[in-house]
Amino acid sequence: MASFGRASKRRYKTLHYKLQMIMDEAIQIFDFTIVCGFRNEQDQEKAFDNNKSEKHWPNSKHNRLPSTAVDVAPWDQSMRRGRGDIDWNNRDRFILLAGIIKGIAHKLGIAIRWGGDFNNDTFMRDQKFHDMPHIELVNPDKDPRVVEKKWNKFAHFFV
Repeated sequence: MASFGRASKRRYKTLHYKLQMIMDEAIQIFDFTIVCGFRNEQDQEKAFDNNKSEKHWPNSKHNRLPSTAVDVAPWDQSMRRGRGDIDWNNRDRFILLAGIIKGIAHKLGIAIRWGGDFNNDTFMRDQKFHDMPHIELVNPDKDPRVVEKKWNKFAHFFV
């Protein structure tokens, strides 16, 4: 089973607890690295200047602490003579990882948005900006257990 390396663990600590819950489950299924959690002003402006973000500081969900956004990338152990690396051009693996993460988030009742499909319509071709590593919480302050309790409160009407 895969596990996070030192750099990923350090970035993991900057994440909102809901993202941590999702990452904990996803790493058991698929080997990936956490590229970015919280971004300070300098890092955010660098990401913007390099076309890695459409947002200036402090308008990104990466600019909060805990961060309500995370960038993740599939880890390919076969690269760099077995030490592993990221193949940024392998869109299929990014899509697979995003699907795993979206499924876990759904199971946990946590609303997320993926940077490969920002409008969540399941069509990637209608996006102007593809941010394949990006995952963000939609309603970070909404507790999924509250929704569950409301559903259970009315569940007897459907039995």
